[in-house]
Amino acid sequence: MTILVIAEHDNASLKAATLNTVAAAQAIGGDIDLLVAGSGCAAVGEAAAKVAGVAKVLVADNAAYGHALAENLGLLIAELGKNYSHILAPATTTGKNVLPRAAALLDVQAISDIIAVESADTFQRPIYAGNVIATVQSSDAIKVITVRTTAFDAVAAEGGSAAVEQVASAHDAGISAFVGEELAKSDRPELTSAKIVISGGRGMQNGDNFEMLYKVADKLGAAVGASRAAVDAGFVPNDMQVGQTGKIVAPDLYIAVGISGAIQHLAGMKDSKVIVAINKDEEAPIFQVADYGLVADLFDAVPELESKI
Repeated sequence: MTILVIAEHDNASLKAATLNTVAAAQAIGGDIDLLVAGSGCAAVGEAAAKVAGVAKVLVADNAAYGHALAENLGLLIAELGKNYSHILAPATTTGKNVLPRAAALLDVQAISDIIAVESADTFQRPIYAGNVIATVQSSDAIKVITVRTTAFDAVAAEGGSAAVEQVASAHDAGISAFVGEELAKSDRPELTSAKIVISGGRGMQNGDNFEMLYKVADKLGAAVGASRAAVDAGFVPNDMQVGQTGKIVAPDLYIAVGISGAIQHLAGMKDSKVIVAINKDEEAPIFQVADYGLVADLFDAVPELESKI
């Protein structure tokens, strides 16, 4: 068996999610090739060659792949994927956008968001917001899979010495074009890879009150997240949302402030190593999953926490 892993990157550096996906590929077994598709991405290819467990790196450097347009990448992956038994990508926004298109072109069923590998054709994935774990077996000749990265420990970014091979194929579907982007920039860690996350919910009451969480986060070196209720209320932008329809996180420490603990939110953070909840409602569902719970008014508790750090 040979497995193709789709690298997640920004044309300058390899994203940590790729390392977790390689770990999932190792659990399946077989040789692992890594595809780096982008524009001006030679540095990413060099970094990918150092990843432990990777046999070969395929670099498709072309303007058509510069902004990871799914219509173009899907064509490339479908072309290359015919030679592989498995195609894996992180279950990120990009991975979930691209891989189903490639699967359709290959005429196979995509398997999304796996959290465990039972064998080369059998995998586990959460359904019903994580309340049920489904075991899925595929008889397709090519298994196309997205990986929940928080479920697999990342492989080492150094130590490998894979061969780097250039891919000449350039696919421009001509049905989409990159227009522009507005990126939120922060000195804090990225939400999905942070070791500590502090999130606020509807109980924060407004966006200005999130400043309390930012102060705590800066002292802890933490990322700041939010529940869907806080995002829908316009307190913070949607790239901060943690939950089933937001980002999946599994940090060493997760602090939930003013979050009731709806199923949608729990699906995105319940695998955190230690969960601390601050809520004035002692009946809040969040306390059922919390390792430590504080029944208190967050407007008293958070400033006191910040002063003691």
